[in-house]
Amino acid sequence: MLTAEGLMVFYENMLALNNVGITCKENQIVGVFGANSAGKSTLMYTLSGIMEDIRRKAEMAGGERITVMGQIRYLGEDIMGVKPSRRAKKGIVLCPERRRIFNESSVMENLRIGGYLASPAQARETLAYVFKIFPALENLKKRIGGFLSGGEQQMLAIGRALMAQPKLLLLDEPLMGLSPLVQAMLVRAVREIRDETGISIIITEQYARPVLPIIDYGFILENGTAVMEGTRGELMDNPDVRSAYFGI
Repeated sequence: MLTAEGLMVFYENMLALNNVGITCKENQIVGVFGANSAGKSTLMYTLSGIMEDIRRKAEMAGGERITVMGQIRYLGEDIMGVKPSRRAKKGIVLCPERRRIFNESSVMENLRIGGYLASPAQARETLAYVFKIFPALENLKKRIGGFLSGGEQQMLAIGRALMAQPKLLLLDEPLMGLSPLVQAMLVRAVREIRDETGISIIITEQYARPVLPIIDYGFILENGTAVMEGTRGELMDNPDVRSAYFGI
């Protein structure tokens, strides 16, 4: 479905991604793990195309110079130069870190905004599905986003991304700052989304323990470089991974 090769992102003199390659096949959940500043969000911004918008805005403002290199192929097409809006229409949808919902809009307004790419029939069907996997949101339809708990906001952020009709869903640190109970619920929901809809998913996390059991394949980033990759079993059996991410 998506293959990226030789991705390099420079912020002025800092190398944020260093020759990173990643592959996500159809109906897969792929995990990307690493500490803060490992390059996880930069990778997600690059795959979604948002990095190009960031680069252009920085250039127009005379700010930090950003250079992006490499190749991204999606469904057989080279999309490296494709704008993020076009990538979204092709099915690559990013659910960014820290939720980024519209705090002054209601739950329903947030979901409707997310459904701007959907037909009326698709929007109705997806809305029903969002309420199926996140039933708490159905009881909060009129609640203003800024008054939701962190877990509720994350459910809303994922629901809003689903409303955009993704074929490839990019989840950037969806478990950040949430309780273990809410994390476990969201991990189950991510697996259900893949199993029930066939949407492929790339998920990044600083802490691999909650996510490793549901991934098909994973990558470890350190200082912008992919230092390890493998199947779920290969990573869970690797002593370095167990030491770094499980403390054993």
